[in-house]
Amino acid sequence: MKIGIIGAGNMGYPMLKGAVKVAGGENVLFTCMSDSDKERGKAAGAVYCNTNAELAVQADMVVLVIKPYVYETVLSEIKGKVKDGAIVVTVAAGITISYIKEALGGQIKVVRVMPNTPAMVGEGMSAVTFDEGSAFTEAEKKLVGEFFDSFGKYVVLPESLQDAAIPASGSSSAFVYVFIEAMADAAVCCGIPRDTAYKMTAQTVLGAAKMVLETGEHPGKLKDNVCTPGGTTIAGIRALEENGFRSAVMEACIATFDKVKSMQK
Repeated sequence: MKIGIIGAGNMGYPMLKGAVKVAGGENVLFTCMSDSDKERGKAAGAVYCNTNAELAVQADMVVLVIKPYVYETVLSEIKGKVKDGAIVVTVAAGITISYIKEALGGQIKVVRVMPNTPAMVGEGMSAVTFDEGSAFTEAEKKLVGEFFDSFGKYVVLPESLQDAAIPASGSSSAFVYVFIEAMADAAVCCGIPRDTAYKMTAQTVLGAAKMVLETGEHPGKLKDNVCTPGGTTIAGIRALEENGFRSAVMEACIATFDKVKSMQK
């Protein structure tokens, strides 16, 4: 099976590398806008195509890793070129399965996905929706799963929950970066050198996340385990609550959800 990646930037490049792992470089095609992305993709072993149409006629799975505002242009370029029975993967906020099917026509099978940028280090989280109106074979579902496993983890969700995946994983890595930066700033205020502060806080966030995933304990229970009665940690938790930390995080997530709803196509 040939996998075609349209867009090989910050999100597309880790997908391209994952596709090379799954299918082999000779079976991975890609297009991109910049010369640097072109050279990087070729260095990863993939085959560069001069046009999106050239890619579409060859690929058994076409992955659209492009910004929402260029979808109309790209879809017009590949309409009538995508093979009947090909899988088309859409990777953009607010772009629905029905929009892709209407725009491209033909007998295509659509997968809607919301990944996130930690895919760049092999730790992405992708929310995957298979079009209920398409008869995906088990082999095709397995291939799609292996593709997303190649740069992180994935969950399968109904399309009705795709917008909720934005705050859960799509945008939330940025919120975590702000949290890391704030903790590092505090550490610097307390005298720790900047580089050391980033290393300490980032590793702490990584370790805390692994604790949640690997122990199966509720995050609240893990928090309680750190809080000695009358100790330093519970004093910090109190300050977080007094300053609206929990509410601020929830409001940020809901704001992303509301925004993606307004972008729906």
